[in-house]
Amino acid sequence: MEVAERKFFPKSERLYLKKDIDRLFDNGQSFISYPLRIVYLSDTGNTLPASGISVLIGVPKKRIRRAVHRNRIKRMIREAFRLNKNDLSDRCKHNEKHLQIAFMYVCNEVKSYTDTEKAMKKALTIIYRKEKL
Repeated sequence: MEVAERKFFPKSERLYLKKDIDRLFDNGQSFISYPLRIVYLSDTGNTLPASGISVLIGVPKKRIRRAVHRNRIKRMIREAFRLNKNDLSDRCKHNEKHLQIAFMYVCNEVKSYTDTEKAMKKALTIIYRKEKL
């Protein structure tokens, strides 16, 4: 019987500094993998975090009015990323690149987890191809 690999989403993988967020939205590239809009920026700086990826998750109040639903959507996006990030994260470490990624929810209703995970997988493969990691 194999031991399953543990997957985490530590604070070192979260994008929270205002200057980093502003730089991401000013200089980043974006695309849509419905129901997500993804903005990403690749960097080869000296101050790389341990993982090589920093993530921001946003669900606008204008689209999803109830906080309960916004929090559920954020949990679904975070879980989908946590389960599917390993290949991209390993390649970022290997190539000494740092990716900053923002996942913004663009749908007006709450989608299922399977729709969110499918969009996440598609988004990560698009980033993987565009950055040629």
